[in-house]
Order: sequence, then structure tokens, then C-alpha cells
Amino acid sequence: MAKRGDIVIDIERCKGCGVCVPVCPQEVIALGPEVNTKGYNYLVKVNNDCTGCTNCAVVCPDAVITVYREK
Repeated sequence: MAKRGDIVIDIERCKGCGVCVPVCPQEVIALGPEVNTKGYNYLVKVNNDCTGCTNCAVVCPDAVITVYREK
């Protein structure tokens, strides 16, 4: 059985660099069309298939992604 996870994104701190998008094996995240108060397109969840692998959080240069994993 696959582990289930979830992420929380701090959209106000996200600068939309997109480094995290290609490292997600489940394609859970993408850059959205909306912008935050600083004018950056920010990261959004596009599906709920997160496994909690933490790849996105590890590569994020601004630590805007928090990963939660089901025990």
C-alpha cells in the first residue's frame, strides 16, 4: 500500500521559480495562473496523489512547502 501525503504551500513566500515541479513523481504540483501580492505566479496542487516523498520541499530554495505524511 502506498503512503499517503499532503503538502501545504506558503503562497505569499513562493516566488514561482518552478524548481519543485519536475521533481514531483506524482505530478501533484504546478505553477498556477494566479499571482501573489508580490506579483509572482505561485505553486498550486493539481491533484491529491501526494505520497509525501518530500522531493519538492527538499529542492525548494525558499522553504515554502511543508510536507505531511500519514503514519
